[in-house]
Amino acid sequence: MCPPTVRIVCPRCRTPLAAVLAPFPSTQWFPCPHCRTPVPVVVPRDPPPLYAWEVLPGLYPALPRPRASRWRPRTLVTIALGTVVIVSAVLTALLVAYGVGAGSPASYEVSGDVVKPSGQAATGATVVLTENDGHELSTTIGFASASFEFANVPAGGISINVTLAGYAPVTIDTFASPVYNAGTTGFGIQLEPGSADNGTTYVLSPFPDLETFVASIGAGAVLLGLIAVVAAGATVAGFRNDRGALVVVGGGGGAAAPLALYLLSLTGVFPSIALASAIAGAAGAFVVAVGALELARLGVPVRAG
Repeated sequence: MCPPTVRIVCPRCRTPLAAVLAPFPSTQWFPCPHCRTPVPVVVPRDPPPLYAWEVLPGLYPALPRPRASRWRPRTLVTIALGTVVIVSAVLTALLVAYGVGAGSPASYEVSGDVVKPSGQAATGATVVLTENDGHELSTTIGFASASFEFANVPAGGISINVTLAGYAPVTIDTFASPVYNAGTTGFGIQLEPGSADNGTTYVLSPFPDLETFVASIGAGAVLLGLIAVVAAGATVAGFRNDRGALVVVGGGGGAAAPLALYLLSLTGVFPSIALASAIAGAAGAFVVAVGALELARLGVPVRAG
């Protein structure tokens, strides 16, 4: 049997070297060809292919203790999903309260001024106000004042149409309710020379009537409730079954919340809704990003917990 050859590394200069061992003695010394440091090697005690060479204990410095990574994606994913659940649930309750409040009886005053380009009162101009239910009220601008006023206008969509012979008509669409008011007083309307074919319309609210407003609030509440349920289920399922795909789905719901509320025109009229949905969206996007990286790069499902 040929003498065993072992490959070792000099502990001083880290130069690799091959040593051919003799049967005796049990501990043999081999000088490093680079720095001449003697390296001790223990002769293998087992025959091939089971033998393994050994160096004397204490010769090499101890390896540093492995450090636990401070990056804990599972813990952070759990926190982010919890944020999605809490924010979505709070927003659901808030939208339900807004929906109930929007249906409460209320009345408003609608007023403003109508003038010509010269700044004088548009005497003879007709102001027609259309209420949410289609009922119309009208008044005429007199000589003494350029102002108009309507009292006890019910909540909902309000349309103001101003016409005067020889001038282009002006229409203002606004909205008023106990929870959202786009403005009903202080309108300054200036008529420009023209005809009925080149009128101007100003839309102050994305909601044409009270029914559309309440329907948007209801749709937002249902959507956020579903997001809260899905995110909570993803957290539980990911913790119990280690199913990273479900965690990504839960985070995706939170990430989509701001866009959905924007399409429902709710973020533009409720600043608190916009801010809270942005928080849920950021948390959901984080969950999706971390989950996708874990699934794609490591092949290990992200588990919330």
